[in-house]
Amino acid sequence: MIRHDPEIQALYRRYCLPERRYLKLAGVVLRMSCEEYEPFIHALAADAKAVSDSELTILFEGSWRERRTAAWLAAVSRRDHFRERLGALLLESEVCCAGGAYCVALASFGTARDADLLAAYLGRYLRRPDLAYDQPTAMGALAYAESVFHGDRARDFLQEGGLWPRWFQEAPHMHGDDGISTYLGGIRLACAVIEECAGI
Repeated sequence: MIRHDPEIQALYRRYCLPERRYLKLAGVVLRMSCEEYEPFIHALAADAKAVSDSELTILFEGSWRERRTAAWLAAVSRRDHFRERLGALLLESEVCCAGGAYCVALASFGTARDADLLAAYLGRYLRRPDLAYDQPTAMGALAYAESVFHGDRARDFLQEGGLWPRWFQEAPHMHGDDGISTYLGGIRLACAVIEECAGI
């Protein structure tokens, strides 16, 4: 159940609304000019340091705007103790527009457990070509995380006859080849932003 109360509204105004941050964390940040980018990441880094665990917990109970912002704040502040919550939210796919942020956060943590959580999502949703959820982003995130710790879970999904090529072929909204380089590249760029913010 998504919360709609004064507490979460106050946190929304504090962490999500400035400069319409919740919109820019969906990829716009990767295309910003230098004049926009520098103040944006400095403000994001400052809020990632300022937000408390209890505030993040509340934000994760909000709508997609709060959840997307919370995932980025957790990633920038390296709060990997939220990984299980992120994995559960991704698997539930309760709201739209937030799953990509969960994937980015898990990829940025980059451990075998993060790969397990991404693989659990893919194991469920690559069996659903009728759903245009976050399968491509999760596939890119899994490949990225495994490039960090040298895992091999992605190979099972990607091999000929595996869930990824079958899903890609059967999903009416997917076109072109079934390579994951575009999705991996997007995750790599997002993780570079997180890394830069974390270093401020």
